[in-house]
Amino acid sequence: MLIDLKDRTALVTGSTQGIGAAIAAGLARAGARVGLNGRREDSTAAAAARLTSEVPGARIIPVAADLSTEEGAAAAVSALPDVDILVNNLGIFGSRPALEIDDAEWRRYFEVNVLAGIRLTRAYLPGMMARGFGRVQFIASDSAVAIPAEMIHYGMTKTSLLAVSRGFAKEAAGTGVTVNSVLAGPTHTGGVEDFVYELVDRDLPWEEAQRAFMREHRPQSLLQRLIEPEEIANMVVYLSSPQASATTGGALRVDGGYVDSILP
Repeated sequence: MLIDLKDRTALVTGSTQGIGAAIAAGLARAGARVGLNGRREDSTAAAAARLTSEVPGARIIPVAADLSTEEGAAAAVSALPDVDILVNNLGIFGSRPALEIDDAEWRRYFEVNVLAGIRLTRAYLPGMMARGFGRVQFIASDSAVAIPAEMIHYGMTKTSLLAVSRGFAKEAAGTGVTVNSVLAGPTHTGGVEDFVYELVDRDLPWEEAQRAFMREHRPQSLLQRLIEPEEIANMVVYLSSPQASATTGGALRVDGGYVDSILP
């Protein structure tokens, strides 16, 4: 399938590393002009340079802004007033016993993982609807459906994204704009390596640690391995394309069969 996005502008939030960086690279390879977002100017510029080196001819716009704040969202919209593809990838995660999560942490998770995407969707969706084309995606997680006992605050935010994406899809009905969420399964990123070692023996080599983590904490995965970020990006690039014009209001799974259901 040939996906051509050369006439499109995308913004990928939280895209200096991990899944976000892979999504930005995938969209750039498809020809899109890509807004690359991080909180700090130095790290964002460095990530943009890496991506330009990785994808020759890539058109990258560094967007340094803390999108968990209203001011950061306004700065991003000022840098990229109009986008055709918005990928709300920004997110934080970590393990915490349920009864030890205080009000401040509940708020922080909601503001970063949910409200940041709502603000940007609210800013960009009207323009997409007026132009008759747009793609909005929320990067959710298997944790939206199978709430992990060790991080229910994270699971709550990902469940919220399913409701948010479905609701905005209804708002955009009949306009040529699609809104979807992508349920990413346990994925191999630097941050996840740290998380894995919170739950298994830190003395284990990585390959052994990964297998132990999947066996002990994610036994329902049908892949029985962590997903690579590029595998998530493949779905996002497809959903960003004209070929995905009939897919909206959905929760698309790239979870390695983790969720034991035929539907999300």
